[in-house]
Amino acid sequence: MRAAVLAVGSELLSTDRLDTNSLRLAALFEEHDAELIGKAVVGDDEAAIAAEIGRRLGRCDLLVVTGGLGPTADDVTREGCAAAVGRPLLDDPQVWAAIEQRFAAFGRRPSPNNRRQAQVIEGARVLPNERGSAPGLLLEAAGTTIFLFPGVPHELERMVERDLAPWLAGRSGGHGRERRTLRTAMRPESEVDQALAPAYLEFERRWITVLASPGEVRVRLTAAGPPAARGARLAAMVERVRQLLGETIYGEGEEGGLEQVVGDLLAARERTVATAESCTGGLLAERLTRVPGSSRYFPGAIVAYGNAEKVALLGVPAEMLERHGAVSEEVARAMAEGARRHFAVDYALAVTGIAGPEGGSAEKPVGTVHLALAAADETRHRAVRLIGDRERIRWQASQAALEMLRRRILAGDGNDAA
Repeated sequence: MRAAVLAVGSELLSTDRLDTNSLRLAALFEEHDAELIGKAVVGDDEAAIAAEIGRRLGRCDLLVVTGGLGPTADDVTREGCAAAVGRPLLDDPQVWAAIEQRFAAFGRRPSPNNRRQAQVIEGARVLPNERGSAPGLLLEAAGTTIFLFPGVPHELERMVERDLAPWLAGRSGGHGRERRTLRTAMRPESEVDQALAPAYLEFERRWITVLASPGEVRVRLTAAGPPAARGARLAAMVERVRQLLGETIYGEGEEGGLEQVVGDLLAARERTVATAESCTGGLLAERLTRVPGSSRYFPGAIVAYGNAEKVALLGVPAEMLERHGAVSEEVARAMAEGARRHFAVDYALAVTGIAGPEGGSAEKPVGTVHLALAAADETRHRAVRLIGDRERIRWQASQAALEMLRRRILAGDGNDAA
């Protein structure tokens, strides 16, 4: 099945609104193995709407149009669609009665312009809107099925569940698509791609997508077909990718970040962690405390941005700062050990670096970051060179620190005493 989406609304052509409806519909099409061949956004212009709908007629099996079904003068989706299919708009007394009843339930009466919402394209089926006053429409034209839905997301969501999803399920024959996402941290996209080369040959490159973002690469796996077959194929793909990427995979799914995974590991092992931060300015602590229940394993942080604070709060020797500078392996280790002593925790993470845009040098350019992880048996260090603007560098530094801790926990520890 070939499907297309048309989002109507002048606000979608500006910076005011994001077209989330199209994303929701695209996910539904994929679930039912419908190929999305096009998405378009047009303003509240009857001629433009008619032209875009007319261009899709006969070229796709399904066209979903969202927005422009309200009562105001700029809501002209009904008129545009009627013009495209060459049919008149007719007043529907039953739709008008339903609108009146809805307003009466709130102790109000509809305005005269609400009557526009009771106009129905000849031959169309009315789709009730339980969450709003604008009903949807369903019609056939030139071999294309057209759904007209309101643009308000929570109204559209209910109508998609009730009307569109069953329509797709009835025509997919049980076929559909499923996705699984595996996530890695602080591993270059090119390196992940190279490691996945055998999986590309075994499962075809088009079913495996590598998506990079600062400090993270996601591997999205897709399988199509009837439920049993696609489930088995997806399980085989996940197993193979896990073999190829190994322990660099920190999680699965689209929700929850590295801080959630680290938090779960700490809670399960009854371990605690604190942070000592310079260039990240508390970002690492903020991420750890995003997780509900983090008070079980995170007592606090010390943000020592200045050298004097590193000395006074973390016990970093002043001569060490003078000799090596704040951005150094020696200082990172001392910060981590100082935080571990102060909070009496199993682990302490320290971050010190140059986030920019100023402050770099030939020896220590912007993006130079030193990380340290103090535990009962040792203090580990890692130096990284990060690329990007200030916020990107700070985020990646926090990601690198969390990944450092995750690897340490999984490797086992000697922290029987804090």
